Amino acid sequence: MTQLPDVHPSGRLTNADLAPVQQRTWAWKDFLFLWMSDVHSVAGYMTVGTFFAMGLPVGSVLFGLLIAILTVQLLCNLIAVPSLRSGAPFPVIIRSVFGVYGAVIPALVRGIIAIGWYGIQTWLASNAVVLFLLRVLPSLTTYSDAHHYGFLGLSLLGWMAFLLIWSLQLAVFWRGMESIRHFIDWAGPAIYIMMILLDGVLLWKTHGQISFSVLPRSDLTIGQHLTGLLNVISLTIAFFSPIVLNFGDFSRYGVSIDAVKRGNFWGLPINFMAFSALALTTVTLTQPVFGKILIDPVETVTRLDSQTIMVVGILTFVVATIGINISANFVSAAFDFSNIAPAKISWRSGGIIASIGAIILTPWNLYARPDLIHFTLDVLGLFIAPVTGILLADYYLVQRQTLDIGALYSTDPAARYWYKGGLNPVAVWALILAVLVGLANVFIPALTAFQNFAWFTGFFSGLAFHLLLTRLTLVGGKASQQAS
Repeated sequence: MTQLPDVHPSGRLTNADLAPVQQRTWAWKDFLFLWMSDVHSVAGYMTVGTFFAMGLPVGSVLFGLLIAILTVQLLCNLIAVPSLRSGAPFPVIIRSVFGVYGAVIPALVRGIIAIGWYGIQTWLASNAVVLFLLRVLPSLTTYSDAHHYGFLGLSLLGWMAFLLIWSLQLAVFWRGMESIRHFIDWAGPAIYIMMILLDGVLLWKTHGQISFSVLPRSDLTIGQHLTGLLNVISLTIAFFSPIVLNFGDFSRYGVSIDAVKRGNFWGLPINFMAFSALALTTVTLTQPVFGKILIDPVETVTRLDSQTIMVVGILTFVVATIGINISANFVSAAFDFSNIAPAKISWRSGGIIASIGAIILTPWNLYARPDLIHFTLDVLGLFIAPVTGILLADYYLVQRQTLDIGALYSTDPAARYWYKGGLNPVAVWALILAVLVGLANVFIPALTAFQNFAWFTGFFSGLAFHLLLTRLTLVGGKASQQAS
């Protein structure tokens, strides 16, 4: 059992939600179910599905997914430590790097990205509801046409379904972290049952026959093959990068570091590869059954003849997507926005801000096609990855795993994390430079070859810039002292 920190902060940098947690109840299975909820979603299925449609050999894709998820596991184990030891969430921990006021910058970046993902996941779940309604009530087809009955690119029926899922998630979130823990404990495993049932039905329709040869296959040079493999690795890490960065929001509730690591082992490499195998099976079977490759599981379910399977399948996908959305996006955004003005914005108020922002972003315009999926992951990665690299470089290499918990909540200019006016210019400049590198890779045509490696370039440039600028600052400081 991890010893609880004997710190009771007060002042304008804290509130009941940002203060060190005093009760830890998350065992290893809760972290396993957390990852089940994060992996088992429509977005997760579609992302994995697009990899199998890239033209790479199946074995290469699976190898890339394994390397990526082992990297995610390692990063989460590292990110977990400071929050587990202090009991503080990510936006408070990042104060040790960026300063007690400067931490608003990376927390705001993470919060905005959480809003984007929250909206995307809500929209994907609402699509399932729309398809179900059209199947049961074909008369509603007119209202599903965004050109005649639509607003901001979404149909009237789409808006109704989106707001329904939006409201259900808000209701679960409002009940607090313990309710969220109980929800994801059963929401994550539910989709396994559904996918096994779905694969069983598809195999029955193909008389037990399955062949991966139906998947797209391109004649690739060694260089193209290697590039495709690296794309799979980078994009997979980018998909998980938001929850990797704020994993401390959950590890702070862990009963021990062993529980966190054990849950991450079963929830990431074991669970993710099992899910990928099921996704591969389902995508492969759609070709002989429907005559084309389908990467959207909701479309697959709605094309089946059985209305019972369709209803059960859609409900399962909706529940699973709500699970990932609340755990991976709602929780993080709530803490991040609360950190902007702790005395005025509570955790629940932060969640309200996030939910409203998810509507304003019109997420259906961000994840509608495979090329848009990959582009969205690239853009998310170039902002998230540098913060991750800077945080790990500072905690493990600069501060050598030391953490002054009281200073995380202090506005005293003599406190450890005050830096210069509450902001650490070294970390801020490292973030700016790393993001510029990522933006160049994504948007400058001459660097298009590096576009899908946005997470790698962002992570390592953020880490390198932070260590380099820290070193230069220390050398400059010593020179000034010697001159005086």
